[in-house]
Amino acid sequence: MNNKITIILADDHPIVRNGLRKEIEEDRRLEVIAEANNGQEAIEAIKANTPNVTVLDVDMPVMNGFDVARWIRKEGIATEVVFLTMHKDENLFNEAIDLGAKGFVLKDSALKDIVECIKTVAASENYVSNALTTFLMNRSKRAIGLIEKEPTINDLTKAERRILSLIADDLTTNEIAEKLFISPRTVEKHRSNISQKLDLHGTHSLVKFAYNNKSELL
Repeated sequence: MNNKITIILADDHPIVRNGLRKEIEEDRRLEVIAEANNGQEAIEAIKANTPNVTVLDVDMPVMNGFDVARWIRKEGIATEVVFLTMHKDENLFNEAIDLGAKGFVLKDSALKDIVECIKTVAASENYVSNALTTFLMNRSKRAIGLIEKEPTINDLTKAERRILSLIADDLTTNEIAEKLFISPRTVEKHRSNISQKLDLHGTHSLVKFAYNNKSELL
């Protein structure tokens, strides 16, 4: 029974591929089953082999690494993705993670990192080069911030707070429009914006929120 981790290696620089392959296959648990010179070749290799791990250079001709990752995601291919790049760029890093990549390795440390990276992502865990850990921490902090931030009345504009106050006074859309000298359609737009900002769903939820927070609207 073959328990090896199978790998496809895609990079348009043969010297880089040869160096990485030699380093990878020093570990007998790893096997490079195909190589690709561009993104299209990588897709054909993945179709033919379905590797455990696909290592993609971000910058490749015909189709780049991100294009290949999008195809993998669209087709639901069961392969973990590792990106190689020479660019220490946080936007590139975030795009890679958003595309479902488990690994992100800088080329200047690839020979040192690639074996550990492949084994780590094959176990469905994340791996990034040490020089990029700040990017990962920044991403985690942003995610925590979004989770912890709950919408409040303070997120509303002055006009939206006024509308919400009148909703709390049991005024209908038409009554609010008449009172504020605006169209009913504008009132409905405000109501929709308020509900979206406060993550409220349904008319009753908006009215209930207005009642419960009436004192803060005065």
